[in-house]
Amino acid sequence: MKKLLMLTLAATLAMTACSKKHNADEGNLPTAANADENTMGDSDNGQAMGLQTIHFGYDTYTLDTEAKGILTSNVQILKDKTSVKIQVEGHCDQRGGIQYNIALGEKRANAVKKFMVDNGVSADRITVISFGKEKPLDNGMSEEAYAKNRRANFVITSR
Repeated sequence: MKKLLMLTLAATLAMTACSKKHNADEGNLPTAANADENTMGDSDNGQAMGLQTIHFGYDTYTLDTEAKGILTSNVQILKDKTSVKIQVEGHCDQRGGIQYNIALGEKRANAVKKFMVDNGVSADRITVISFGKEKPLDNGMSEEAYAKNRRANFVITSR
């Protein structure tokens, strides 16, 4: 009985100490006012300084007119913010094999980088990576879901 009482007391003290520590740390959490300073952000969640994700047609890495328009806007943002570095992430929908989609995602990311470099952004400010079909935005199995996942998004890696 004495052991049970001691264990209960120890557990109560531990929980109290944890809750007090948590409350003390709350002052360090990002707020809406400083959240932009505390995260690098990405275009999929709208936190990449205005850079916008672009989308691709099925089984292609060709930039269509809409994608080129978005990329032209993204280029201007990077020209205005010359210290910013980005990573272009290439993505595919869930169809097809892993290796095929990794290669296609890389072609998509490289097509975006080439466009940006051809339009005045220094190549050393842009890295590329492919996630293939491993990071879908929409796990659905419809054409609408697939279209959301065929994309190149932008991650701020350095300000």
